[in-house]
Amino acid sequence: MPRTPLTLAQVEATARAAHSGQTDKAGRPYAEHLQAVAEGVRARGGDEEQIAAAWLHDAVEDDALSTRWLREAALSSRTKDIVLAVSKRAGEPPEAYAARILATPGALLVKESDLAHNADPARLAVLDEATCTRLTEKYARMRALLGLVG
Repeated sequence: MPRTPLTLAQVEATARAAHSGQTDKAGRPYAEHLQAVAEGVRARGGDEEQIAAAWLHDAVEDDALSTRWLREAALSSRTKDIVLAVSKRAGEPPEAYAARILATPGALLVKESDLAHNADPARLAVLDEATCTRLTEKYARMRALLGLVG
């Protein structure tokens, strides 16, 4: 018997709980980043499956939720595929990471929103100069690999 898919509100609550107590590089609650990425996906015309993936985009990568949880979750296969596509793997070259995102329908929009929030000058401004420079270059390189120029 098929299970009722998780609603966006349930996905959001799950993501917030999974990242509870975590902070970003600037010391802000991590859930603020998740919300910004989800809102960015919505603003860019993303659908519910992409918005759900945006809420969960760092959960597997950060070990906040396991791949087993994702595999068994009442989510569409497309949402699961996007989450796995945007989850960096240890030792993976940026080119391989970008290629996986580009090969996964719906993933580019989620990663674009993630990069946009990560590279927000207001977020970067609170970091030390070396970290700010390193991250700015890292995000610019990923945007280029993904064809997100301009």
